Amino acid sequence: MSMNPFEFRTVASIAVQWGGARALGESLAARFSARSALLITDKGLVSAGLIAPVLASLEGSGFRVTVFDSVVADPPEQIVHACAGVAADADADIIIGLGGGSSLDIAKLAAVLAAGSQPLSEMYGIGKVTGSRLPLVLIPTTAGTGSEVTNISIITIGETTKMGVVAPQLYADFVLLDAELTVGLPPLHTAATGIDAMVHAIEAYTSKHKKNPLSDALAREALRLLSANLVAACRSGADRSAREAMLLGATLAGQAFANSPVAAVHALAYPLGGHYHIPHGLSNALMLEPVLRYNASAAAPLYAELADVVGIAGGGDVRERANAFVQFMVDLMEQSGAPRRLRDVQVTEDSLPRLAADAMLQTRLLMNNPIDVDEQAALRLYQAAF
Repeated sequence: MSMNPFEFRTVASIAVQWGGARALGESLAARFSARSALLITDKGLVSAGLIAPVLASLEGSGFRVTVFDSVVADPPEQIVHACAGVAADADADIIIGLGGGSSLDIAKLAAVLAAGSQPLSEMYGIGKVTGSRLPLVLIPTTAGTGSEVTNISIITIGETTKMGVVAPQLYADFVLLDAELTVGLPPLHTAATGIDAMVHAIEAYTSKHKKNPLSDALAREALRLLSANLVAACRSGADRSAREAMLLGATLAGQAFANSPVAAVHALAYPLGGHYHIPHGLSNALMLEPVLRYNASAAAPLYAELADVVGIAGGGDVRERANAFVQFMVDLMEQSGAPRRLRDVQVTEDSLPRLAADAMLQTRLLMNNPIDVDEQAALRLYQAAF
């Protein structure tokens, strides 16, 4: 059987090192000639004390560092523009994103905007970025979004709509995976971001158009690591082994879906973030079960394969194994402690039709789903999640 043609891209370099952020200056000084750094993060990490040792390391290695800590969840365009302005004022020649997915997404776009004249409004979509960018370093503090290894940045447009910039320029030059940075994550955030990462792996593995052997291999290993360690990481935040496995799993899932894109779970999750400011990982967790069940008629053979990956014992035909996989994911989410219903996070039933209409704007994602999702189907999925 012949192989379908495919292209696989990822970041240039990944380092995995417990405590690596505390030695970041030495590491970057050896890799880059740039010495005027813009460090992009959020105020919560500054208050938590995570940024001070990183700053000390950078400054001790000869870097002049400007900190932009105004990143918020579901970042709007004005945050991107403000960050790019700070980069220009500081004459930054290297961008460092340290934080959750929002900080990393802002860092990607700031690196592009600071190096060229193309307006952000022209970048939305796939392959629309025309210029280059500044050197880019990304350091995740959550095991979830995989943004550190994707070529995607998600920004909120207007009041509620999320739009993506997808371009090869957004792949970082260097990624540091330091699981010590994730030790302080509370159980709910650990659960939501971990389930988010599993959604990436599952949707990459079942993606309709760009599924490929390399993404498949990464998705399987990601799901194995994540499913085996999620509950332990939620129950014991200081479990080093679980934290390291979760962070690596999230990154592998990110590499998978950067090349075999996500689908309906994400398309339905984005309006929840836009309208209700539900964190991205949690909104994915809330929509996962309904979409898994909806897609099962087409994706059952792949779900059966994933049942083997997560170690579900027993036999049965493809349909039985697929059902066992869906039930495994439901049980895992229950054990993690994450909210399970839209009503549990103050979503109102009368808003579901509006959410369904907004989900239809996510054509970039819906086209990847194993089964078509129209507005009525989207409404039924929200109702199932309610």
